Amino acid sequence: MTTTVSEPLEKLAVTLKQAAQMLNISERTLWGLTCPRGPIPCVRIGARSVRYSVDALKAYLAQGA
Repeated sequence: MTTTVSEPLEKLAVTLKQAAQMLNISERTLWGLTCPRGPIPCVRIGARSVRYSVDALKAYLAQGA
């Protein structure tokens, strides 16, 4: 019998709070930078859930914004 150690899954998307912490800005500032008001795209899931792509956050930082 073989056992495999599963690697932790890399997150593809994070919540508003997590994204703000990653960027070291307030949630309110991030919300102001979120499309359509700003350049950071988000994905809406249902009526209330908003998620930010980790890759999109990295791209935003790479642009030097």
